Formats: sequence, structure tokens, C-alpha cells
Amino acid sequence: MAGAINNANFVAVKVGDIDGNARLSSVAGTEVRNINSTFNFQVADAQLVAGNEYTVDFRAADIAAIQGFQGTLTFDAKAVELVDILPGVAGEENFGLRFANEGVITTSWNGEATGNEVIFSLVFRAKADTQLSKTLGVSSRYTVAEAYNQSSELMNVAIQFNTGAVVSAGFELYQNTPNPFKASTVIGFNLPEAAEATITISDVTGKVIRIISNEYAKGRNQITLERSQLPTGVLTYTLESGKFTATKKMVVVE
Repeated sequence: MAGAINNANFVAVKVGDIDGNARLSSVAGTEVRNINSTFNFQVADAQLVAGNEYTVDFRAADIAAIQGFQGTLTFDAKAVELVDILPGVAGEENFGLRFANEGVITTSWNGEATGNEVIFSLVFRAKADTQLSKTLGVSSRYTVAEAYNQSSELMNVAIQFNTGAVVSAGFELYQNTPNPFKASTVIGFNLPEAAEATITISDVTGKVIRIISNEYAKGRNQITLERSQLPTGVLTYTLESGKFTATKKMVVVE
């Protein structure tokens, strides 16, 4: 490889002062984030042919206007294999590959750059014939996808392809952390647009324990649950918003 891939555990750090850009809603323990605009990575789309290697450059016309970015980049591990990460504006220390086997790259960067620079490049080997824009994605699964402008305002993060395709974090329900838990836990989720969403917590028999419903912002949101609000044992939590629904399990211990 042209450069070493960092396999160390990656810990996301919010870059820039974003005090005041998040608030607690009227539902206790619910964080609502206000996103005002989008920071776009610009990538040239390509038709990938199985067996060939491709270097994918990430640029951003407005990179000079932001303090930094972070997020979870995803790739279809069945369609492509990550060969290398080539540093540009962002160096090797700005990436984490703990979850690379899941098709996930975590990243966090802050600093100064100009709009004509390559921020970083991903080198892939195609396992199957596919379109690059159908392979790459943005998520908040491990590291929240967000950027911060020079006024420390929160921005969404997306990948904009030269063919017009744009991908950003969509509807996602994340595993609660910690899990199992005996004091409190956080359930995070991402919404592609601001919307009403409902989280229903049930026991293994299907009995509803608690329902939390609120208006949530576009992007990453989270709620905090206290042990005192829940019974001990295996529970499920279901997120519903519009046509979207997802369910995961969590474990409450003594």
C-alpha cells in the first residue's frame, strides 16, 4: 500500500465550538440538533469493473469556509475492497478503520484548506461491476456526520457526484450505548429530513413499556433513557417516522 491504514480505535471529537447549536426539547433527555446547510464532498462518478483498482479523490469547493468535518463514510464491502487511504489535506491520523470490515471508515478533521486541494483519496479494488455512486455513502452510525462553518454553525455532510447524484445520511437507527446498561443508555437515530418520530420500547412479550414521540431535526438525534424508567431484561425499541421503521434490542441489567 502507498500509505499505512490506521487500525487504532477511532474516537470522534467535535471540531469547532458549537455551543448553542444543540438544545434539549420539551421531552426530557431528547437532544435536537439544528442543521442549517450542507457541506458537500465532490467526487467524480465512475463505472467500476471487477478486478480493477480506482483512486477516488474527495474535494470540496467550500472547504475553506468550514472549520472542520467529521462523519462515517460507508462503502459496499460486497462490491469493493478498500486498498488504501491516501492523505491530502486530511492525514492518516484523521481516519479510523476499526469497522473497515463492515464497509465503514470513520473520519474527523479540522484545520485550514483551499478549494482546489484534494482532501483525501480512497483506493478501491472492485469486486464486481458497479457504479461508484451506488457504492459510497455517508452515515452517522459511529461518528456523527456533521461539519462546522466559520461561525461554528452545524452543517450536514453529503457526497455530491459530478453526475448529479447526492448521497447523505438517511434514516438510521443505531444500537443503544452502552449495551447492556444498568444506569442509563443513549439511543441515537438519523432522519433524512426534519419530522415527527416515535420510539416505542417493549418487552419480549410485546407489551409496550414506554412511548416517546416528538418533532426531531434533520440529521442526528438522540434520547437518553434512565434505568429507573425500565424493567430488567431484554427489551426492544422501535423507531417509526413516516414510512420508515426499524427495531433493535437492548439489555437492562441490575
